[in-house]
Amino acid sequence: MDVKTAFLNGDLYEDVFMKQPEGFMPEGQEHLVCKLKKSIYGLKKASRQWYLKFDEVMKKHGFLKNQVDQCTYLKMSGNNFTILVLYVDDILLAIIGIEIHRDRVNELLGLTQKAYIEQVLTRYNMQHCSPSIAPVVKGDVFGSFQCPKTEAEKVQIRMIPYASVVGSLMYAQVCTRPDIAYIAGMLGRYQTNPGLDHWKAAKKVIRYLQGTKDFKLTYRRSDNLEVVGYSDSDFAKCKDDKKSTSGYIFMLAGGPISWKSHKQQLKTTLTMMAEYV
Repeated sequence: MDVKTAFLNGDLYEDVFMKQPEGFMPEGQEHLVCKLKKSIYGLKKASRQWYLKFDEVMKKHGFLKNQVDQCTYLKMSGNNFTILVLYVDDILLAIIGIEIHRDRVNELLGLTQKAYIEQVLTRYNMQHCSPSIAPVVKGDVFGSFQCPKTEAEKVQIRMIPYASVVGSLMYAQVCTRPDIAYIAGMLGRYQTNPGLDHWKAAKKVIRYLQGTKDFKLTYRRSDNLEVVGYSDSDFAKCKDDKKSTSGYIFMLAGGPISWKSHKQQLKTTLTMMAEYV
C-alpha cells in the first residue's frame, strides 16, 4: 500500500501501518508499507487498540459503558452492582457493598455498610463478640515500642491476620465510617511489624463496629447546600517521631461528604503550630 495514498484516503486513522524492515523491501516497491493486523506495544495506536479490545470484551460480559466517563463500566445483577474502572492498562474493580436507605416522608437519605461489617465480623470469627463503646479512648498509646522484640513474639504475630483486618477497617472508614478514621490510620502505620497491643486495638475497633453496625451517614433535603468544614489536630502524640496527627471533615445537607485523618509531615514545637499545619 502506498503511504501517500493511504494517508490521503484517511486509512491511517483507522488502521496501523509500519515501514518495511530492511532487507524485506521488494525492488521497485520501497514506497509501500506493511499493514499490521495486530497492534504492537509502543506505537501511538497501541493504546487505542487496547481500549477498543477492552470495550469489546466488557460488553460481551454484560458491562455497560458510562457515556460521560467512558473508562467506567457498570454491571447490574439483581440488587447488586459492580463498577469497573479502566486506568491506562490497569483495571480497578469495585463491589461497593453500600446500602442506600431512602425515607421520602422525612426527606432523608442514609448510607450504611451493615452487611459488609457483618461479613467482616464473620470472617474473623467475631460475629458474637461483645460490643465496645468506643474504637479508641483518651490515653490509648501506640508506637514502635509495642512491636515484637523476641523471635517468639514474631512467630506469634505471624499467625495473626493483622494486615487483613486493618485493610477491612480501612475500607469501611473510607466509605461510610468517619468515626474510625483516626484509629484505622493509626493502626495502618504498623502493618509491616505489628505487635500484640496493635492487634488488641484492632479487635477493639471490630467490637466497636459490632455495636454500631446500624449506624448510617444521613443526609436531609435542604435548599441551603452550604459546605461546612471542621479540622483539628493533636500535638506530637506519635511516640516514634513526635509528629502530630491532623483530621478534617466536611459536611453537606447535614451529613459528612469528605473526611481524613493523617500524620503531619512536619514536626511542630507548639500546639498552635500543629493546629496551623
